[in-house]
Amino acid sequence: MISIIIRCYNEEEHIGRLLSGIMHQTIKDFEIILVDSGSTDATLSIASRYPVEMVYISPEEFSFGRALNKGCEAARGEFLVFISAHCWPVYEDWLETLTKPFQDSDVALVYGKQRGNEITKFTEHQIFLSWFPDSPNPDQKSPFCNNANCAIRKKVWEKIPYNEELTGLEDLDWAKRALEAGYKIAYSSEAEIIHVHQETPRRTYNRYRREAIALKKIYPNEHFTIFDLIRSYLTNIFADCIKAAKEHVFLRNIKGIIVFRLMQFGGAYKGFREKDHISKTLKRTFYYPKSLKKSLRPDPKQSREGYIDYSHLERIDNDEEDH
Repeated sequence: MISIIIRCYNEEEHIGRLLSGIMHQTIKDFEIILVDSGSTDATLSIASRYPVEMVYISPEEFSFGRALNKGCEAARGEFLVFISAHCWPVYEDWLETLTKPFQDSDVALVYGKQRGNEITKFTEHQIFLSWFPDSPNPDQKSPFCNNANCAIRKKVWEKIPYNEELTGLEDLDWAKRALEAGYKIAYSSEAEIIHVHQETPRRTYNRYRREAIALKKIYPNEHFTIFDLIRSYLTNIFADCIKAAKEHVFLRNIKGIIVFRLMQFGGAYKGFREKDHISKTLKRTFYYPKSLKKSLRPDPKQSREGYIDYSHLERIDNDEEDH
């Protein structure tokens, strides 16, 4: 049995699409556990239409690792699948391909491909292409992974729970400890999802800031100096601009490229300079944005058989808004 664990907070825009995509999977032997951290919109109302078990965590006690641990504690499956509430599977065999590498008994973690949609920022498209290539890797030597589209063995989680004190990168930390314990990490390029960030520049800055704070704790000897900031910023802007020019979208994306990279590396620099103690106010800034922008309806292009058609959700979402 597979337990699908979804962390969510005010995800009415996407949760129906995600749950519908899960119900279309070729594998049917699973349970869905929704870990909600205080949603005030229609998220829970929409989720109640599906066979979902609700687990609640208060905003005051929330951290990414703590929410995952709560979901894992409630799970009964041999494999624990994590997917973010603002993601959804592209194909009907997403669950099947994501868990297939567990046929190797030494594999403790599998993570899958991520892509954006038409509202995804140009630079974030480049990040997805860099982090999640088209070729699989059944025995990855580095601890890189991402819990937006990931699966682990529950018996390994029982030995290695998630670190609840980190402000981010709890997935990287878990993978690092799993590798050190002798387990394997696999990357499945066929287990593809759409991942949509609806972030203002300030939210992007805070995301990379809190991840840098976490990275500093995971790797205490790592540094990110002002020279690293300048070099990374200029190098990545140059690469983005070259790519945008080749795709004939330079003028429409140049401003977004400059702003995104500034927020990314500026946030990382600030995070590395942060003191060890993180106040409750700062944590709330990291985890709970004051507002989220509405997104356009994603429509990923079909590239192989088994593509999930989400068009029927338009009518359902409109009905929800009427209420």
